[in-house]
Amino acid sequence: MKIQDILEETYIALSANKARSGLTILGIVIGIGSVIAMISIGQGASSQIASNIENLGSNLLTITPGFAQSGRGVVSQGRGSAQTLTNEDADAIREVEGINYISPERQGRFQIVASGNNTNSTVIGVTPDYLMVRNVSVANGSFISEANLKSLGRVAVLGPTVANDLFGEDSNPIGKTIRINKNNFKVIGLLQEKGSAGFGFNPDDTIYVPLTTMQKVLSGGKYLSSIAVSVEDKNLMSQVKEDLTSLLATRHNVDPTINPDFSILSQADILGTLTQTMNTFTSFLAAVAGISLVVGGIGIMNMMLTTVTERTREIGLRKAIGAQKRDITKQFLTEAIALTFLGGLIGIILGWVISIGISQIAKITTKVSLQSILLAFGVSAVIGIIFGYYPARRAASLNPIDALRYE
Repeated sequence: MKIQDILEETYIALSANKARSGLTILGIVIGIGSVIAMISIGQGASSQIASNIENLGSNLLTITPGFAQSGRGVVSQGRGSAQTLTNEDADAIREVEGINYISPERQGRFQIVASGNNTNSTVIGVTPDYLMVRNVSVANGSFISEANLKSLGRVAVLGPTVANDLFGEDSNPIGKTIRINKNNFKVIGLLQEKGSAGFGFNPDDTIYVPLTTMQKVLSGGKYLSSIAVSVEDKNLMSQVKEDLTSLLATRHNVDPTINPDFSILSQADILGTLTQTMNTFTSFLAAVAGISLVVGGIGIMNMMLTTVTERTREIGLRKAIGAQKRDITKQFLTEAIALTFLGGLIGIILGWVISIGISQIAKITTKVSLQSILLAFGVSAVIGIIFGYYPARRAASLNPIDALRYE
C-alpha cells in the first residue's frame, strides 16, 4: 500500500466524523499547550533570575558572616546576622591580588519620615566603591564620597521607589531632609531605577548612607553585614575566593572546612542553586500538565477501538481482496498518529498564545524554546504510536470471514 494511499484513506476516515475527531484530540491539545506554557514560564523565570544576578555586579564575590552550605539548602541561623566581619577584615582584603573594588556594607531596617510621609525601608551604610561593585548608577545629584565617610556626614542617597513613597512621584528629593531613627539626613542623590534583584532585596527601595555614619550613629558597632568584592577577571574568581577564604580563616582563627564563621558566595554559586531549583519546579509543572497527555492518549485509543468496531466489514473486505496485516496496521496506526500530530500542532500554537498572554497580562517573563517545541512533537508521536498500536493490531488480526459476516 502506497504512502499516498494511506494518507488519503486517513484523511477520509478522520473527516468522516469531524466532531468525534475534534473531541478526541482535545486532550492532546490541552496537554501539549499546558506543557509548552509551563516550560516557557519556567525557562523565562530562569533567564530573568540569571539577568538579575548579573545586574548585581560584575564578577562578584559576596562575603557574609555566619556559615552557609551553598547548593544543599542548609543555611545556619547566624548567616548574615552574626557579628564576625569587621572594618579591619575589609582593609585586609584590599591586599589580596586580583581584586578591583571592595564594598564593605552595614545593613539595617528603619522607619523613614519625610514631608509628613513615612515608610519602612532598608538602609545600607556604604563607601564610594559601592557604585562600581554593585553596578548601580546615580540619576540625579551625587553619591556617598570619602569626605562624607571621614566627617560622619548625615547625607543619604535614595532609590527611586523610596523617593516616590516619601516625596511623591516625579518629585526632586535633592536637598530635602529625611529622618532616619530620629536623625536628620540631607538627600544628596537619587539612583537610577534598577528593578528588584530578587532574594528579598530591591535596590530601588533602599536608602544609602555613609558606612561610618551607619555604624556610629544609626546602628552602632564596627561590624559589617557583608563585604562585596569585584574581581578583575572572571577566570580569577576561584583563585580569589580561595585566597579570601584562607585570609579570613587565619584572621578569625577558624578552620574553613570545619567551623567557619563566614561564607563566600559567587554569582555562579547563587545562579547554580537557583537554576537547579527552577529546573525542578519547571519539571514538576510540566509533569502535572503532562497528565492530560495520558488522558488524551487514552481518548485516542478509545476512539480507534470504536473505529475498528465500526469498520469491521470494511477491514474484512480489504483483507478479502488481498490486503495484508501490515497494511491494515499501517492504516489505523497512521490515523492515530495523525490525530496526535494535529493535536500537537494546535497545542503548540495554544501554548505559545498562552505564554504571550501571561507575559503581557501578568508581566511575567516567558520563553518558548525550540527544545520545548521539539519535545511536544516527540511526545505527540510517542502517544500516537503507543495508544494507536493496540487498536491497529486488533484490526489487523481480524479474521476476514468473521469480519465480512459482522453486523
